[in-house]
Amino acid sequence: MSLNHIRPWRNIYRRKSRQIMVGNVPVGGDAPISVQTMTNTLTTDIKGTIAQVQAAADAGADIVRVSVPDEASSKALREIVRNVSVPIVADIHFHYKRGIEAAEAGAACLRINPGNIGDEKRVKEVIKAARDHNCSIRIGVNAGSLEKHLLDKYGEPCPDAMVESGLDHIKILQDNDFHEFKISCKASDVFMAAAAYQQLAEATDAPIHLGITEAGGLISGTVKSAIGMGNLLWMGIGDTIRVSLSADPVEEVKMGFEILKSLGLRHRGVNIISCPSCARQGFDVIKTVEALEKRLEHIKTPMSLSIIGCVVNGPGEALMTDVGFTGGGAGSGMVYLAGKQSHKQSNADMIDHIVEQVERKAAEIEAKGDLAAE
Repeated sequence: MSLNHIRPWRNIYRRKSRQIMVGNVPVGGDAPISVQTMTNTLTTDIKGTIAQVQAAADAGADIVRVSVPDEASSKALREIVRNVSVPIVADIHFHYKRGIEAAEAGAACLRINPGNIGDEKRVKEVIKAARDHNCSIRIGVNAGSLEKHLLDKYGEPCPDAMVESGLDHIKILQDNDFHEFKISCKASDVFMAAAAYQQLAEATDAPIHLGITEAGGLISGTVKSAIGMGNLLWMGIGDTIRVSLSADPVEEVKMGFEILKSLGLRHRGVNIISCPSCARQGFDVIKTVEALEKRLEHIKTPMSLSIIGCVVNGPGEALMTDVGFTGGGAGSGMVYLAGKQSHKQSNADMIDHIVEQVERKAAEIEAKGDLAAE
């Protein structure tokens, strides 16, 4: 729950869901909203897949999904799981044996629709494998792959059809006394996905995985995801998220954190507050922010930095940030520390100086955290 007693209009009251474990990551309940992505390498390319998983983990991914379409991928998965630092979700479609193999290989979770993998006997075998290997399950409903009987019933993909599909799959797991599951109901249509998720949130207490599927490229996909998931998260719906982009998985992780940071639901790294720039700017704001985003990627400590081109809004924004820089005149600007004016700094050396100030502040915050823990 995101609570702010001074500014109650910022409060978000999260939906109450039961908690499950995906490996060592708690999902649901009062656990932080986790960020996921998915590899796009061939799973049989073990070295390449491990490298991509680790790059995503370094960017902040809590969980990474890997596709397991064939037996060779199942064998590769065992080696991948052993060599990465985050829980792996095995993406399974149709063939029940892949689910069993993935659980045996060490997957932390199976992304699977129980109703799509064969008769009751096969479903029970997969559930047994999941239970035996402490493997949770994600029911993954998608508007683009709904069951034929539901399409016949509703005429087209729609929120009601998606929710009915999800509840049907939930019943299969519950009838087999399996409750370590979460659920998603994704669509590329923002309206359909949002409506389906709202219905689903009322119909089950299972943890919910949010996503706008096939959202598009980096810019358009991030916008659609921010609108769709952002509104749901604001309503308190969602326990884990994935921003689905036609882009590097690392970008999905970054965008996921940006969405959560904008709502105060997760804090990681430097939150840069910057102006769009105008003729009043005392330095090149756009190039400065681009450089700082790259130079500060290594900072994991939650903190804020304001980069404002002039004194109209600069001092006011700096009051609210850990470190700030406001453009002035004669080739220099003002550095603010903890909301207060500190010293002037030349534009020529400002980027190196700001990086130094941010790194110093991050170290102070970490030291205070260590002392509090002790």
